[in-house]
Amino acid sequence: MKVKLFLLIAGVCCACTLFAQAGKKHSKETLYPSYKGLLMAGYQGWFDVPDKGVIYPDEAKIHIDMWPDVSEYEKTYPTGLKHADGSVARFFNSSDQSAVDLHFKWMKEYGVDGVFVQRFFNSARPGNHKRNLVLQHAIEASSKYRRAYAVMYDLSGLKASGEDCSRLIEDWKYLVDSMKVTNQQGAHTYLFYDGKPLVTIWGLGFPDRPYNIRNIGIERFIDFLQNDPEYGGCSVMLGVPTFWRDLNADCLPDPYLHEVIRKADLLMPWMVQRFTPLIHHDMDRYRDIIIADKKWCKANGIGYVPCATPGFSWHNLSRDSRNEDEKPIGSIPRQGGRFYWQQLYTAINAGAEMIYIAMFDEVNEGTAIFKVTDNPPVGKTAKFVGMDGQPSDLYLFLTGEASKMLRGEKPLSLEMPKR
Repeated sequence: MKVKLFLLIAGVCCACTLFAQAGKKHSKETLYPSYKGLLMAGYQGWFDVPDKGVIYPDEAKIHIDMWPDVSEYEKTYPTGLKHADGSVARFFNSSDQSAVDLHFKWMKEYGVDGVFVQRFFNSARPGNHKRNLVLQHAIEASSKYRRAYAVMYDLSGLKASGEDCSRLIEDWKYLVDSMKVTNQQGAHTYLFYDGKPLVTIWGLGFPDRPYNIRNIGIERFIDFLQNDPEYGGCSVMLGVPTFWRDLNADCLPDPYLHEVIRKADLLMPWMVQRFTPLIHHDMDRYRDIIIADKKWCKANGIGYVPCATPGFSWHNLSRDSRNEDEKPIGSIPRQGGRFYWQQLYTAINAGAEMIYIAMFDEVNEGTAIFKVTDNPPVGKTAKFVGMDGQPSDLYLFLTGEASKMLRGEKPLSLEMPKR
């Protein structure tokens, strides 16, 4: 009798479990069941052509510090700048399906594992169809080229008062129901972690944000993503400042941040602008921070994702913002790929199992790893970082090589790979 009762209870529990799983809207399978062993880059996709058809018409208002190599794009658009030979400099449009397709084609060709598609708070507002279009193109291209992708919510745009993460809850429902982000047609390539779709929330703990993280319903949003019976069942990664652990330097000194972090599954500190090849032994500091961060995260049952970037430049934007502290061009130099490779090597050697690359396509801050030209436009005011005489695809190649070393497919080497 006890055996029959036990079997009956077990059968009911099993049925309930299956029912609960069936109630969720995400695909149960993906080509990317874990972030571990992958290098994922951030994907902005925010370069839009205005209605007049001329992008960057005024050189004095240029906000980017690198110029993409547009030789392979199916569609390009005129700008207000010219190259040294007098030809009109052209740019791509992120809303074009062909542009996004080309980016994912490069990922497959060079072995870049995939991207987190940025979704800013403003993108969650009704009527922002361009951002939806970029995401839709990314979903289709990721399936076509079998590259991983995931949604990264960036809290930039969240107002100081009158708004909270409720809008993002409704937006995630929209993405799941209408855009099928976690259950796409064709090959399922949405990135999972710990057997669940991974969603990132970036922008917690930064002092330059107008909102108070205690008042934006962030815990409710995390709980929704993790536990909602229909739209939940997700893993959550949080994007925080570099010095989140000590709550100082680039981080707000609010211990509540640690409470929020402990609710997450993964943590990714934003390390852009925090390290430079111009300081002797700065990679030792980078290594030590990664090791100490990993130790804290392990003690709290959280996965850890260090960040690496090719370099940094913010000259044109700082000049246009009328900031008296005008930034120099290439303030954190790329050194022909050496700085980028030192970070990748150091992170892997320090025990990193996953890495976040900032960024795939952001030429605004000079952090892009996609193809950038060494022959940018010339002008009276705007200045651009070049490629140090290297091929335009150098950083795609290095990213692919590092991905192989992260997975142990090639021996880890401090020497920068050559072709």
